[in-house]
Amino acid sequence: MKRQILFISMFFFIYTCAFAQFSSLKQNEGMMSGGVGMSYVDDKPYFAFHFQPELAFANMGLGLDLNLEISPAGKINPENFNEFSDYASIIRYFRYGSKGDPAYFRIGALDYATLGHGSIMYAYNNSASYDARKIGVEFDVDFNEFGFESVYGTFGEAGVFGVRGYVRPLRLTALKDIPIISNLEVGATYSADFNQNAGVYEGNLVDGKFKAVDSTDAGVMNIIGFDLGLPILKTSWLNLDLYYDFVKFVDFGSGSSAGFIARFNALGAVNVTTKLERRFNGDKYIPSYFNSFYEIERFRYDGANVRSKVQFLDALQTEGNGYYGELMVSLLNTFNIIGSYQRLDKDSKSGILHLVADAQTFGSYVVRAGYDKVRIKSEADLFTLDDRSYLFAEVGYKPYSFMIVSMVYHYTFTPTRDKSDNITGYKPQKRIEPRVTFVYPFNM
Repeated sequence: MKRQILFISMFFFIYTCAFAQFSSLKQNEGMMSGGVGMSYVDDKPYFAFHFQPELAFANMGLGLDLNLEISPAGKINPENFNEFSDYASIIRYFRYGSKGDPAYFRIGALDYATLGHGSIMYAYNNSASYDARKIGVEFDVDFNEFGFESVYGTFGEAGVFGVRGYVRPLRLTALKDIPIISNLEVGATYSADFNQNAGVYEGNLVDGKFKAVDSTDAGVMNIIGFDLGLPILKTSWLNLDLYYDFVKFVDFGSGSSAGFIARFNALGAVNVTTKLERRFNGDKYIPSYFNSFYEIERFRYDGANVRSKVQFLDALQTEGNGYYGELMVSLLNTFNIIGSYQRLDKDSKSGILHLVADAQTFGSYVVRAGYDKVRIKSEADLFTLDDRSYLFAEVGYKPYSFMIVSMVYHYTFTPTRDKSDNITGYKPQKRIEPRVTFVYPFNM
């Protein structure tokens, strides 16, 4: 299904979730936004209605997301409500605390879920398509001497799961007051994908339903990992952590990584976080296997051929070592940018790029952009849009403090389904949206 959406009647609209990393709501604040418009889906008109309030109170936050597309005959677009998760996802998220707090809980859309240093799960997104939103959960607890992190991707079906337990062993001994060394952290991770297509190499349609061929189905994807972390510097303006991770894919290969994470804070005006690691990759091993593109890459079937991530994993031979770097900069909460890039020494198709920029309070102008691409062949391939790409870009003007007039280009994905309405893959989807957005912030 090829979909192009053009909003030609604009009164209100909502912000997307592309910039959840830069959520700026403070305690006891709220944001009310919504809109109506006209959408064209497969050349068929739909009246579009949107409502997306967001609240933050005490240590809790709540976001709702209602999206309806209704035809002139009064019928709802079947992609809006054809799964249980579509109804549940009206509650976009509920959270207690924030990632890194002693206690953190979030249920709903998971935008950038990460376990540990990210060698197994990094920036995992459980809702890669707006037409196939899912409800997942993150739950972390830190008891000072030990703790855990956990992620479950979706309640609507079997999916991605991960848990990391860790201990700071010296805090359980008489050495607990020794600077630096007492912060040594030892962790272990188990992560898996229980989806029925997680290990599928081949298959075909039987009576309109996709069936995997038993001999080419690896079953559940199981991954285990062990890690060490040591914060060697911790001040009010600079933190520096060293780490080492080892990861083993059950029935496949293994790899490891070593690096550092540095965080710089200049009186709240400038915040910089940088991460640099060296990756040592064996055969049949992919670092950060569960990433922002995993739900798209897991499995695709076009009616003739299967393309799956396990196929790619199994074919990797002597992938070689490489580097990974990440940089996040925030200036006065008015300009934010995140960028990360991976390149392996010997694999010409190993590039992975992630970019997000947001300058929503840059004078009277709004500039937003988000871009992801995987399996980059060369630097010339960085910004070509295809089935390895995701792009969101918005340029707008604020005639009033509560109004934004903008143009949005969205290169995303829409699910493909068999006769039983099961998702058999995703294909690229383009959206061009002129917008008028009304946003009303309030205090509670």
